[in-house]
Amino acid sequence: MTLKVDVHEQNSWTVLCISGELDLATSPVIRRRVHDAVAVGRHDVVVDLSAVRFCDSSGVGVLIAARRLMHSCRGRLRLILPAQGAPAGSHVNRVLAALGVRRLFDVYEDVASATCERAQPLSA
Repeated sequence: MTLKVDVHEQNSWTVLCISGELDLATSPVIRRRVHDAVAVGRHDVVVDLSAVRFCDSSGVGVLIAARRLMHSCRGRLRLILPAQGAPAGSHVNRVLAALGVRRLFDVYEDVASATCERAQPLSA
């Protein structure tokens, strides 16, 4: 299991910076961190996936579940993915696109834009 999660707050947002592999063994960690944020009243969450080098269907499933949770509590979920073709972290972008679920998420290029209230998500 190779995963590191750094959590910090920026404005009204809880930011989860994830690095490593998001798979069957590690996805429960992400699920728990999102649930922990909601449990303390933090309903705006950014998940920074730019340093994730591998993501399987379990990882995608936890992102979809997080989206569903945030929607149910009237919160917001934003993802940070590197631009299409970027060498680092582009794996997650390709996996989400290949499964046809990237369009479900508001995607931003960095933490600054994701936590800015006026920022517009990147197009799929």
